[in-house]
Amino acid sequence: MSVRSSLAMLAVGAALAVPGVAAAAPRASLASSVGTREQVEWVRRASGNFVAAELRRDGAGACSVLAAPLRATQGRRTCAERWDARLAAMLREPRFRAALRADARAIRSATVIVHGDTASIELPDPLMSGPNRLRWTEMCWMLEG
Repeated sequence: MSVRSSLAMLAVGAALAVPGVAAAAPRASLASSVGTREQVEWVRRASGNFVAAELRRDGAGACSVLAAPLRATQGRRTCAERWDARLAAMLREPRFRAALRADARAIRSATVIVHGDTASIELPDPLMSGPNRLRWTEMCWMLEG
């Protein structure tokens, strides 16, 4: 077994040891998802963490779920600074807040498709500007945008 596989199994085990994570996804919703139970639940957890951070207006929390290229400093502004500004503007709009709340409710039963090191989650609204794609990197699922 490779070092990466061993570490991945340890990380998945640690994530599932958190009370309530396994119970967060209804069994029926796993039937339409593709991937192991652990992969599906972990993708949902990463997506849920991202949406929860946005609802809290926590740019740093949202950035913690983004893949490395999206976290890079741009124009002397950190990822957290960019997301704090974006969220301050967008959360003023009731339509955006409603979309976030709809995504938050849908995550527990959303269809997740895992294919190798990539995954997607079907939600009412995109998590960012495009498809809801995540990649297995840095020993966890990170949003690619």
